[in-house]
Amino acid sequence: MMEFVTIRKVREPYGILGNMSRHPVMFDELEWRTTEALFQAMRFANDDPVREEIRAEKSPMSAKFKAKGNADRMVVEQLGEQDLANMRVCILLKYETHEDVRECVASTVGKRIIEDCTNRQRGTGLFWGAALRDGEWVGDNWLGVLWMELRDKVVTG
Repeated sequence: MMEFVTIRKVREPYGILGNMSRHPVMFDELEWRTTEALFQAMRFANDDPVREEIRAEKSPMSAKFKAKGNADRMVVEQLGEQDLANMRVCILLKYETHEDVRECVASTVGKRIIEDCTNRQRGTGLFWGAALRDGEWVGDNWLGVLWMELRDKVVTG
């Protein structure tokens, strides 16, 4: 069985791979406090003022809630192909911008990266992550998959 690492809380060893970590990135000449804020904003049209409202939020959770509160205005289908493409952009920016993120990703070589959503198995949890059930990881784990995809391109080439 392959060894794995889990993305859970920001303060845990691999928590910086989650979108809630405070690793700012630049996108379209604007600074975004977190990749969560950028990711949520990317679901809206470029000229929609809610993008700036999301960017202005102080915390990643408040950015997420601002987006959810305006879900009827989203132009990107949640959990669809464009959503995945947007997440790829976000994690690449985070990887390119921050040395500690690059070091963290390099430390996962040979391991499966899993966003552990065992405590939140509803909604999008099992899409972006996986839950441990009876000793097995169940879920799509797209965040982990995208990090492994990036790692395989840039670290192990």
